Amino acid sequence: MPHSTVVTFPSGSLVESARVVGVHPVEGGAVVVLDRTPFHPVDHTWPDQPGDWGALRVDDVEVAVTEAVMAAVSDEGEVAVGADIPVKRGAEGWTWLVGHRVEAVPAALAAGAAAEATVDAERRAGLSRGHTACHLASLALDLAVADLWRKDPGSDALGNPDFEGRANQTSFIGENGSVDEYRLGKSLRKAGFDTEGFAASLTEREERINAQLAAWVASAAASRIEVDGETIVDRRRWMCGLPEGTASILCGGTHVSSLAEFASIRVSLDLTDPQLLVMTTSAVPA
Repeated sequence: MPHSTVVTFPSGSLVESARVVGVHPVEGGAVVVLDRTPFHPVDHTWPDQPGDWGALRVDDVEVAVTEAVMAAVSDEGEVAVGADIPVKRGAEGWTWLVGHRVEAVPAALAAGAAAEATVDAERRAGLSRGHTACHLASLALDLAVADLWRKDPGSDALGNPDFEGRANQTSFIGENGSVDEYRLGKSLRKAGFDTEGFAASLTEREERINAQLAAWVASAAASRIEVDGETIVDRRRWMCGLPEGTASILCGGTHVSSLAEFASIRVSLDLTDPQLLVMTTSAVPA
């Protein structure tokens, strides 16, 4: 039974020396499991940030990694990958792993082999900017609509009413940006949110968000990931020392190390469907 994969992406690592734990055939190729990896896998339960891609090298043979994914193996030896994992993370009797999807499996890529794992650095940087920008935009959105609550919905990471936590239904992070969808239906109105007032002031709210984002980018605040442990199952948090206070958000993704890495972050708000707010966040690298 392998141990849970040790991951080094929280520290920003892009290259690791590792040992192959197993190679598991799947449709279109195989999933390679290492004892440690710098690759960030897509989370099968909340797939907001795509998995890293890059390469594995064994001896003089290099194989492209098309995607890093979550995998799990049961005490009975059953291996499951991504959406096919039948249990929740941390379930008894299962060990959690990072899998590296490959289309070709050369003979050298076998259990026990020493391997060098290398992440595509440019794509990682773009996704990290996208994820940090996504969190900042959600915090700025919460602040920009704080006056529209008639009841207390709970607090976000900066102590403002948690619109994000109440209304967000999907989030997709890309390179240098994200798209988030928020449901503005009956349940949100019952929770005390003034959806009509929001719709009537949409342009003003967007301007507030973008002004706040500009101020945060100008602060060049430090950003980091704190971890409870070194494996893929250990909890991780995004931390950012904003002028209003340190934001701490449970997060399994990757992030920039400083807001100085942005030239700008801006959002656009779309309420074409009055019950669905779409917020598109765009970041420009410094």
